[in-house]
Amino acid sequence: MIRTSDRPIQAEQHFVYSSMTWERFELLRSLFESPGVRVSYFAGEVELLTVSDLHGLIAGNLGFLLELYMAELGLDFFGLEDFTIELEDVASAQADKSYCFDQRRAVPDLAIEVVIKGERKTKLRRYAALGVTEVWFWIDGQIQAYRLAESGYQLIERSGWVPDLDLQHLATCVAIERRQDAIKSFRNGR
Repeated sequence: MIRTSDRPIQAEQHFVYSSMTWERFELLRSLFESPGVRVSYFAGEVELLTVSDLHGLIAGNLGFLLELYMAELGLDFFGLEDFTIELEDVASAQADKSYCFDQRRAVPDLAIEVVIKGERKTKLRRYAALGVTEVWFWIDGQIQAYRLAESGYQLIERSGWVPDLDLQHLATCVAIERRQDAIKSFRNGR
């Protein structure tokens, strides 16, 4: 079990509201502008998610290890944390980690979501509407990667952006609580 301190791990809460206009979504989002609360929108459906300690631990380790890997390869990338991607009246999403390759753009090339509670199907439809090329989900110790095609997202085994990265080894390492131990395990498994 992963613990971030001697206090109990805080649980995530996940709520979905349907039939909401963009204007009401913006009002609701303004009421929840605080760290640890995510408010997303797609086609009239609003998702509220409180982010737990475990969520932060996994997202932090995932971003750190991925950026370490990309920096060691000399890849040209821009890392965007808690970056809101939005298309008015259609969709709004805030990935845990987002990356642009070669140049910075309004829509990232890669969005990464840590899913402790909630689901990914609505998130995939949201990211497709926004035009994000690749989306990864860390769920229960696994990374599932999807690449956008004409027919929607397709499950892929290797990333189009970092094709030599072993995603399952990365998924295992990001669940290691102590960052130094996560780094050692990540480097030893390459």
